[in-house]
Amino acid sequence: MMMVSESNMTIKVTPPTEGLFDLMIFARHIDSQDPYNWVCSYQIQCLEPGHGEKLPENPFHFWGLHQKMRDFGIKESSHKEELLVAPQGTLLVTLQTSRPLLAMYELLNKDLDTALCKKCLAAQAEEEKLSCHVLCPFQGYYRLSVFVKDLGGSTFRNAANFLIRCLRPINQNELFPSGLSMHCGSGISSSSRGLSNPSHSAPIITTKLGKCNITFNIPDDVEVTATLSKDKVTSAKYPLERYVLVTHLRTKVSICIVLPESGIYKVGLFGRDKDHKDFVHICDYIIRCFSNPSWPPFPRVYSLWRRGCVLLEPRTGVLQEQSWVRFRIKVLKAYQVVVLGQEKTALQQTLKAIWEGDVFTGAAGMQIKLAAKFSQQSSSLEVILAFEVGGGTPASLGCSG
Repeated sequence: MMMVSESNMTIKVTPPTEGLFDLMIFARHIDSQDPYNWVCSYQIQCLEPGHGEKLPENPFHFWGLHQKMRDFGIKESSHKEELLVAPQGTLLVTLQTSRPLLAMYELLNKDLDTALCKKCLAAQAEEEKLSCHVLCPFQGYYRLSVFVKDLGGSTFRNAANFLIRCLRPINQNELFPSGLSMHCGSGISSSSRGLSNPSHSAPIITTKLGKCNITFNIPDDVEVTATLSKDKVTSAKYPLERYVLVTHLRTKVSICIVLPESGIYKVGLFGRDKDHKDFVHICDYIIRCFSNPSWPPFPRVYSLWRRGCVLLEPRTGVLQEQSWVRFRIKVLKAYQVVVLGQEKTALQQTLKAIWEGDVFTGAAGMQIKLAAKFSQQSSSLEVILAFEVGGGTPASLGCSG
């Protein structure tokens, strides 16, 4: 196990058996492409071999940080020792950087396949820091290799190889969700899209209530949307897209998430500005909840749900049958707002520009739509939200504002 810095080198040797061994050391100038030259040799006499596990394969030959790490833009690591220990199967590795960098990570263990490996890493790239949350599903040794490049660079270069020893593996049901990008949490990607002042900067959100609200400040010309996914859904009655509600306020975007069941979810944020038609990926968040939540979904959202639309109440998309429900909503530039259900109910606008009124839900199975006209000349109503009428008493999401 070889560690090389700018001024020295350390080699640790674990002979596999008793006996006499030759250790030969070869070197060359760091910028040279010439063959390595023999420098010196040592004889090692092993009287009693250890019973340590074989180290993971390392094609990059060195462990720890690259000796030219400062040229790569890395100032220091959160871990100075050559062996990183994960006593509970989790580890956070951070690298302080002198400039914004992008990073990729590779985790290797004798029992770890490629598909499972992708569920063990969550990477975050900030202006002056790279972070990687590591999960170890098996006991034993791992190699975590870090590859970095500048924002405009074309090639990732191996900057570090960490040896990790897991004493007690994490439950495989608690691994990260599939499909995480290299941008988890806030950082370079979100700030480059104009998102600032995040409510949650770290990529992992743990909730006991089964709901959370992620907010960013955004420019006037940026629009954000979000997706919710889970590797295995067991009891959700509605598509997971119904459990996310994105609300654009004047200078802020709010991504409200409620969970239909326990587990680990991925929230993907996407954005676009006025010059682009398509949404592009911004970042991912990981939401962990093991308290058996069963929140009802939000209303179904239509394309007219955009900046200036705020649902105050009801916040649930499933309404109780044969009951009166108070509707309160803001709809920017609306001339008229109505609720279409068993009857047509026109909402009244208050001095605070909130459209409100009481609506009778009717029988279970009905759909109630909230629609608006945006000019006096318009002859048609345009649907903004849709609610279902269900039986029983669904859990209330309360109201907002």
